[in-house]
Amino acid sequence: MNILVTGGTGYIGSHTCIALIEAGYTVVIADNLCNSKIETVEKIKEITNKEVCFYQIDVSNKSELECIFINHQIDAIIHFAGLKAIEESVRMPMQYYRNNIISTLNLAEACQKYNVRRLVFSSSATVYGENEVPFMENMGLLPTTNPYGETKAMSERILADISKAVPALSISILRYFNPVGAHQSGLIGESPNSLPNNLMPYINRVAKGKMEKLYVFGNDYPTVDGTGVRDYIHVVDIAEGHLAALNNLTEGIHVYNLGTGRGTSVLELINAFEQVNNVKIPYEIVERRPGDIATCYADTSKAEKELGWIPKYDIIDMCRDSWRFEINNEL
Repeated sequence: MNILVTGGTGYIGSHTCIALIEAGYTVVIADNLCNSKIETVEKIKEITNKEVCFYQIDVSNKSELECIFINHQIDAIIHFAGLKAIEESVRMPMQYYRNNIISTLNLAEACQKYNVRRLVFSSSATVYGENEVPFMENMGLLPTTNPYGETKAMSERILADISKAVPALSISILRYFNPVGAHQSGLIGESPNSLPNNLMPYINRVAKGKMEKLYVFGNDYPTVDGTGVRDYIHVVDIAEGHLAALNNLTEGIHVYNLGTGRGTSVLELINAFEQVNNVKIPYEIVERRPGDIATCYADTSKAEKELGWIPKYDIIDMCRDSWRFEINNEL
């Protein structure tokens, strides 16, 4: 089967491409490289010892996207492509709505036009808004605290409506939590083109001496130590979750959480990183960021039951693998 992976050179996309190739699928990558590097394609080839077809296109550009379906018989799509920084989305909402919604619409239209019946959509736990934890798939989508989350919730609603209109379409929506870590080879990991938007790349940069200290946004949340609590999950586990979703697709629309089911505070993550890697991380507490919530973690029982998916790695593995990638790569 030929799998189109949009955003396939990005952090989660690249790890998922490796999981797909190792499972015997043929991968076609579409990415505009706005937050990734072309070198990732060669690293995917090096890890898998397989060729990869790459298109440097913007999925929100319908004419560019059309070329892929003309040139390839696409059997399924895994859609990662999109802008994803919460704080940036608060400052630049129009750009987020335009890019993230249009790309989803374009792919949905391509599915109907080219008879692609299998779609896996990369969503986010942000769609739960300020629901009570643990987040469960049957919860209603509350208004989120940021435009990024709204684009994911809107995309989910669009896909749900399309599923009703096209019953033969098989859609899996994966709401994953906070991916960290890197491939065990040390060749690929989280490598943003600009300032990091996620916590672990900041920790890595401080550990490597590229930044003086880490800023911790708020210590007055109602949590174990006042800092934000998140469900951190190894990126390889998330990649395997996408593979499991693809392999178990059936008609209709299906929603799954990809997380560990356990919350870790910012300070707990810093302490784990320091212990496993023997590196000190200086930090400073500053004001909360707009759009952040106190606590976020998953109920993962549905994915375990229906997909047979269980995370393999813990927070120590995540910190170790992330640091290995950092010290092996000049970022």
